[in-house]
Order: sequence, then C-alpha cells, then structure tokens
Amino acid sequence: MMRDSGGRSEKGGQFVLATAAYNEEKHIGNVIKSVVAQTHRPLRWVIVSDGSIDRTDEIVKEYARQYDFIRLHRITEDHPRNFAAQVDAINAGVALLKGMEYEFIGNLDADVSMNPDYFGQLLERFRQDPQLGLGGGFIYERCEGGRFLNRRMNSVRSVAHAVQLFRRECFESVRAYARLPYGGPDVHAETAARMKGWHVVAFPDLPVFHHRPTGSAGGFIGGSFREGRMDYSLGFDPLFEIVKSLRRLRGRPYILGTAVRLAGFFSAYLHGEQRAVSADFIAFLRREQRGRVKSALWPLEG
Repeated sequence: MMRDSGGRSEKGGQFVLATAAYNEEKHIGNVIKSVVAQTHRPLRWVIVSDGSIDRTDEIVKEYARQYDFIRLHRITEDHPRNFAAQVDAINAGVALLKGMEYEFIGNLDADVSMNPDYFGQLLERFRQDPQLGLGGGFIYERCEGGRFLNRRMNSVRSVAHAVQLFRRECFESVRAYARLPYGGPDVHAETAARMKGWHVVAFPDLPVFHHRPTGSAGGFIGGSFREGRMDYSLGFDPLFEIVKSLRRLRGRPYILGTAVRLAGFFSAYLHGEQRAVSADFIAFLRREQRGRVKSALWPLEG
C-alpha cells in the first residue's frame, strides 16, 4: 500500500503536532481524518496512547500504515490518571520530535476536528505577524442534535489547550508544558509567552469542533471546584476571579458552576495553599488581570 507523506506550507513553513490519547476510540478517527484532509499537513504527528485499553492504538496504526507522517507512541507504565499525566504524554510526544527541522509545533486534542484549510490559514496568520508566538482557533462545542455552538468562554486573547500552535522559538522559550496539580497548562503557556513578549491570539474565523459530549452533573460540579483551585494555584487575582465569575452568571448550569468554582478558589485561598508558579509569573499575570478588570468596570476611562 502506498504511504502518503505530510505536506509543507510554502507560505507558513513546516509544523509538527503531538496528541495525547487515552481510550479515544470514539473520537480519534475524527481528528485523524481531519488532519489528513488538511491542505497543509504536518511534517510529523506523534499520537501518544497513554495506556489505552480500547481500540485507540489499532485505529492509529491503521492510519499510520497509510500516512508516513503519523507515528504512534505507547506509554505502558502505570501512573495516576490526572492532569500531570496528560502533560507527561504530550511532552513524551514532543521529545520524539527533537532533532527535526520545523518552524511550528502544536498540541492537538484527540476529540476535535477542523475544516480542511484550518492549518493553512493559521500558518498564514503566523507569516503575517512575526511576533505571533501562540495561535489557534475558536472552540465550537457539540450540542444535542449534532449542532456545534461557539463556546461561551472563547476569547481572542486566550488559545484553548486543544489547539495551541506555537512558533518554535516561543515554545522553547516558555518551556511548555508545565506539570500543574489542578491543570491549566494552556493558561501557564500563554501567560509565559506574553511574559517573553510574544503575541497570543485566538482567531474567531477558524472554528475547531469539539466532539466529546458534556460530562455528567457530578463531573460538572467536581470539575468546577477543581477549576477554582486551578485558578488559585496559577496565582489569579481574587478581584479578577470574582469579576470573571459574575460575568458568567447568565443561566443554568453556569450559576451553580460559578458558585462552586468560587468556592474552590477561596477555599484554597483561605487555607493558604502553596501556588504552583513563580512569584514573577503571578506578578505579571495579576498586572494583566487588573488591567482587564479596570477596562471592564470603567470602559470609557482614558
């Protein structure tokens, strides 16, 4: 059988991808079909199966037999299933890309898909802005009936972890991705990139479709509490956390989720838990956040 190689962008340069996958047989086919259909394919794509026990490996191997740029790497060691594990899997894929000549490197979740011109257009944005260090599209969530709707929390200033693409120099300067106890490697990476002077932009006209259904109510509440602790561990400013939460109070289940997230944040705050980032990182992040609060509360000033 003829094997198909990855493509090269004449405008944007070569790029590589890493994907962490654990028991993704329901979704991994969507993202692989999406990538092989791209007008600009990656030079190499390492899919890390983190101890999957379903058909994930089999599906990836079948596509790897057809496309030279796809590689399967399997992690077999026993370890806790937590947010650090996902980062470890991504970093294992990144390590396998060392020594290759590329200009951009990205993380791609195993449960998304994109239009065929997604990477071509994204690479063009990098070409247009030499200071663009981290870019990606807007996430659209799959809802009942199969429709995809714009994620409520999408922002042009924040690139979702699922589709973060870095200029190589930016990625190496911020040393992404960090192992964090409650998650948030995407927030850490984009903040570190801005600290280094890079631009971070999410583009609303580049949709990325998220196929995984919303979790159960128990998972939603537990996840919201964990997100509050995540914000605290990253050094979020308390006033920013409150203002951000109040702006989300526009209906169920966000009222409950917001209350639980705030509870997680202030529980960690009152107990004085140790944060997972440096003092310099916290100072920079809080300056950004206080500026955003000021703009939100006094939009006409100055």
